Amino acid sequence: MPVHCKRDSGYLAEKLINQSKTMDAQFILLLVIIFLALAFDYINGFHDAANSIATVVSTRVLSPRYAVIWAAFFNFVAFLFFGTHVASTIGKGIVEPKIVDLTVVGCGLVAAIIWNLLTWWFGIPSSSSHTLIGGFVGAAVAKAGWDSIFMGAVLKIISFIVLAPLIGIIVSFIFSVITLHIAKNFSPAKVDKVFRRLQLLSSGAYSLGHGANDAQKMMGIIFVALVATNHLTVDNEVPLWVVLSCHAAIALGTLSGGWRIVKTMGQKITKLRPFEGFSAETAGALTLFGTAMFGIPVSTTHTITGSIIGAGITKRLSAVKWKVTLGLLWAWVLTIPVSAALAALFYWIVISLTT
Repeated sequence: MPVHCKRDSGYLAEKLINQSKTMDAQFILLLVIIFLALAFDYINGFHDAANSIATVVSTRVLSPRYAVIWAAFFNFVAFLFFGTHVASTIGKGIVEPKIVDLTVVGCGLVAAIIWNLLTWWFGIPSSSSHTLIGGFVGAAVAKAGWDSIFMGAVLKIISFIVLAPLIGIIVSFIFSVITLHIAKNFSPAKVDKVFRRLQLLSSGAYSLGHGANDAQKMMGIIFVALVATNHLTVDNEVPLWVVLSCHAAIALGTLSGGWRIVKTMGQKITKLRPFEGFSAETAGALTLFGTAMFGIPVSTTHTITGSIIGAGITKRLSAVKWKVTLGLLWAWVLTIPVSAALAALFYWIVISLTT
């Protein structure tokens, strides 16, 4: 065999081996990303468990143990009632899919997980949704600049920092006034008994909306990672295994309970009675149902906080602890920029270490 043929075949073999190693490394990284995504969903579950159970626990309709089981069940079965509109927004409508790679996704996830754990530790009910979006955007901007972002979609999400709690306040206030009017001729004991039962339905409905909204965000991230590694195209649907695993992870996280935040949501904003808890949860559920159907990734934290405030102000404005609420507002405003900055920093560190 001629010498140059041997050299060519040797070069080809070496090239194939290197490609195989690269593919193996990429596949391992994809598995790590999927693990991180499901870990975020689990953290989201116990971080946002307070959103689903704070009212039903604070009114003593359910014990904490049974409340998290109740919420976890509805978080899981939410995929049976809603499509994947929110997942499509996250996967295709925030960052230009062409620039997304596993490094961008991984850095965004790590930043989001860190901020979620910090706010959970200090009992601050920040938005897991906005944490994730901030991390995703920050890593993408670090890689390809601001042109890589669909700014209109990001601004719409940011606008719901104000709109979601405002909608929650208005709808919850209306529901509270209606229920007060309906129940005015009944004894307090009768009202308490009826709304304790109704609150089981409203808390289940809210948990359904929470699962539909928050689990879908991580479906979008896993979808992006699969597209980036050519396992899917942007025209594909979200695979069923992704849907089921994300709902399972958030349900398991909810079972773990976020007791630090439950105290803030259920007791520190305002004191709730069963009919007020029913109004807050129903208002929150209706808001989440609507935004999930339109594919708007809103914060379930912001939604239920506004709904609790709306129920509280039916008694009097001073019934709401506005100092606590103002502190929560600062956390909401800071979540996206802090998560974005962390993700950008992680991306630059990774790139500097690997190039």
